[in-house]
This record gives sequence, structure tokens and C-alpha cells, in this order.
Amino acid sequence: MSFFPANDPEPGDAFACDQIELMVVPNARDIDGFSVRRALPTAKRRLVGPFIFFDRMGPAILRGGQALDVRPHPHIGLSTVTYLFDGKIRHRDSLGTEMVIEPGDVNLMTAGRGIVHSERTPEELRGAPMSVSGLQTWLALPDGKEEVAPLFENTSRASLPVFDAEGIKGRVILGDFHGMRAPVATASETLYVDLALAAGAKISIPAAAEERAIYTLAGEVDILGDRFPPERLLVFRPGDEIVVSSATGAHFMLFGGASLGSKRYIWWNFVSSSKERIEQAKEEWRTGRFDIVPGDEEEFVPLPAG
Repeated sequence: MSFFPANDPEPGDAFACDQIELMVVPNARDIDGFSVRRALPTAKRRLVGPFIFFDRMGPAILRGGQALDVRPHPHIGLSTVTYLFDGKIRHRDSLGTEMVIEPGDVNLMTAGRGIVHSERTPEELRGAPMSVSGLQTWLALPDGKEEVAPLFENTSRASLPVFDAEGIKGRVILGDFHGMRAPVATASETLYVDLALAAGAKISIPAAAEERAIYTLAGEVDILGDRFPPERLLVFRPGDEIVVSSATGAHFMLFGGASLGSKRYIWWNFVSSSKERIEQAKEEWRTGRFDIVPGDEEEFVPLPAG
């Protein structure tokens, strides 16, 4: 979904809670009936920990004649994380990987010095209606690891730590949370947790991670008396323990991690600490020097103009 055109998100309304550094209202874009909301990057906030890109995909119903067809496109300098709530996507990449991504799995694709991939509705599921809902995020790679060899890793939902107590359900996707650690290796300190609160429940978010944010998916959350509806990105002030509650129940994602400590540039699907490296990647894609995707060689996304 990374090639979808979208305007930068915008800051939201004013709020009283000084634990919140920034609230972002993502811009929604409808692509052939498929809704995408982009929460990062924004003009006011480029990264939260290593997260430099945050897209909310759907929820949407693909009708019998519709399908998700993200043609082969390149990446450098980042890891993509695909996490589905509903639906299935067939991932193919230039390493020869072919994998049907299932809800709840963690699919970490490290581009490093360069990878090409496609994301499509599985052939066997076409022709029938299918619900699709999920998140695609990018992790900028830290200094010294931007040009590592590309890699794809799938971790099944059964391997991820889960908890269910006192009205709180959760799954640790990346990093560690309340003593539970996901078995997924990341290039830098990273936090990513799927959280759901029952009506009247609350959860404490420790200050351990240097940078933290939540993205609200469903229901209304309350933070020190300020209430926030779905589809909001809330970036927290460093160093504070945050208590998130919900009177009616809510579903949200917690994410963040250590600051990279150096600037990252982002252009189309390319992330780098060097503008020159991005220009090199643009020329390599324009002249066909990236590897092809086995099983999906006939189409590709052209380099955008400008």
C-alpha cells in the first residue's frame, strides 16, 4: 500500500492534556473503494521512534469484482511491517519469497540496500467478497544498518505474547511491554502493541520507550479527562507514564521506540539519511537495475514524476 498517493496529515483540535505532545488527524484517501488513512509522516512530526510511515488500510469490503493489486515497487533504507486485522494478502518479493499474509501475523520485510515486492489479493480468493483491514508501517533503519542485505521474516500470531486480564486484551507485535517480549528481531529498539480495552478498563503505558504514540482504531479513549475518537494519532511527551482508559471500550495501537538520533529523508518508497542515496535509488528504479519479483514480473509501479 506504500505507493498510494496521499496528502500530509494535519494537526487536530486543541486539547488540554499536557502529556500529549501532538495530535494528528490523518487524511483519508479512497483508492478504488479502498480507504487509506496516512498518519505519518507529517509536516510537524516525521518519526516516532523508528516509525517513519503509518498507514491505516480499510476497513473495506472488496466486492466480487474487486481485488487488491499493489504492483511490484522498490524500497531502500527501511523495514516494512504489515499487520492485518482482517483479510489476506499475497506477498511476493525479489528474494523469491511468496507468502499469504494472515490476520495477526507479523510480516517484517527489511529492504536495506534494496528490495522489490508486490501485494495482491490471493488468486484463490478472487471473485468473492472479502473484508480487508490492517496497518502498514515503516521502520527507518538506524545508522550503520541502512544498507544491510534485504530480508523477509514472517512470525505467526501463535508465536506472539498475548494477555487478557482486567478488561485489557493485547498482543505484543514488536519489542517488550509489561514484561512480555515479541520474538521478532528489529534493527533498533522498537515498541508495537495491539491493545483493546473493555468498557471501564484502563491501562498504564510505561515511560520506558523514549518515544511513544497511539493510533486509535475504534471506540473513544480518555487521557487525563481529554477524550479522543477513532482515527487519531496521539504522540506522547517523553518521560511520562500514560494512563489510557475508555468508558465504552476501545481498540488502539501503541508504537514507538528509541529515537534514531539522526535525520531521515523520505521520497516515495525510499528512506535514507542521504539525499544522494535516494537519488541513486530513483535512477536505479528508472533504469531497471532493481531485481525482479519472481511470479510477478509483468507489471511494476513507474517512478513518480517530480
